[in-house]
Amino acid sequence: MHTIVAARNRFLLIEDCMMSTEAQTSQYIDTPRWRLHYHVAGEGHPLIMLHGSGPGASGWSNFNPNFAKLAQRYKVYLLDFPGWGKSSEYDPTGENRFLANVEATRLFMDGLGIEKAALVGNSMGGLAALMMTALHNDRVTHCITMGAPAPGGPQLFFQPGGPTEGLKILFATYADPSPENFRRLVNVMVFDPAYATDELVNQRSANALANPAHLSNFLKGAAAMNIDGLGQDEVFAGLARTTTPSLLIHGRDDRTVGVEHSMRLAGVMPNSSLIVFNRCGHWAQLEHADRFNAMLAAFIDA
Repeated sequence: MHTIVAARNRFLLIEDCMMSTEAQTSQYIDTPRWRLHYHVAGEGHPLIMLHGSGPGASGWSNFNPNFAKLAQRYKVYLLDFPGWGKSSEYDPTGENRFLANVEATRLFMDGLGIEKAALVGNSMGGLAALMMTALHNDRVTHCITMGAPAPGGPQLFFQPGGPTEGLKILFATYADPSPENFRRLVNVMVFDPAYATDELVNQRSANALANPAHLSNFLKGAAAMNIDGLGQDEVFAGLARTTTPSLLIHGRDDRTVGVEHSMRLAGVMPNSSLIVFNRCGHWAQLEHADRFNAMLAAFIDA
């Protein structure tokens, strides 16, 4: 019980300290396709952090315990993908969501004059980082993923077929953004229930309900959220030949994207390292923030 309370207090302390800087670091940039919202702080090597796909997800909600610490060493950007957070609405009709995220990342870098950056992505954001590394390798200095799905996930050997427990709850929460579903969503994303705080549940719920169009557009584009038929072989070929230093982090207890995804990626990417966090769910950067921050800094500075 003491460990759980200490973990909860540490998370809330980090969150409380960071909340004072959320408005101060908020920025927008207009690109040829979207108005993109982001947070920025720090100086040094550019580091772009890419969030996952759940309702209420944003750069801030996915990475606020990491933001201030990493901004002491790097110029850190927390990007909201189109269709999430405070970025433009995005109707995915006729377009693959994952390819749109890659385009948004590239346009974001172009607009800010960022020639190359380290990309740090959680879940869907991790897939965007992987696809940028494969398809636009000259723009990526380092690729760091947490709980990222491997392109062509249905080819996995050990994970049962069909949606995981986490994905089922994620889609249910998009369809019915009730308080009960948001609590289920946050709980399934973490291993330690101490991190499923009321504050985090309320933050994700408020983010989602602030723009209901993001929820409906996500569901509208759900059928297009796959990589099959859209260059899967090209992505894997690019990952197989890249020499970009890559760090693949995965929670052993991830109930949304199984650890086998990162194992598969480690077998494909010749300059990658796989780190499995025990007692960790889908949000390694939140549940193990101190360890994650230190590991990321050591990796980039090596």
